[in-house]
Amino acid sequence: MEDKLTITIKIAEKRYPLKIERNEEEKIRKAAKMINDTLTQYKHKYGEKDIKDYLSMVALQYATKSVELDQSTDNQKLTQEIENITQNLDEYINNI
Repeated sequence: MEDKLTITIKIAEKRYPLKIERNEEEKIRKAAKMINDTLTQYKHKYGEKDIKDYLSMVALQYATKSVELDQSTDNQKLTQEIENITQNLDEYINNI
């Protein structure tokens, strides 16, 4: 049995029907709210401009955060790998 759910989210005053996994509903609704909240912040800060401009800025803001997170994750993996190599070298040297 499929565990799908049909929901409608609203972004920038436009409704989007989505068929999603039931366990993703909260995450998707939260993401839509974050987008709309950020759009509202841009509207208050810069006045009434084309909604496409705001959506582009929101996309850029969240893409930048995604890149930062990816880089942070890569750095964490690299740091862990270096720690493992260092530990292996220490063990090897101590056993010589």
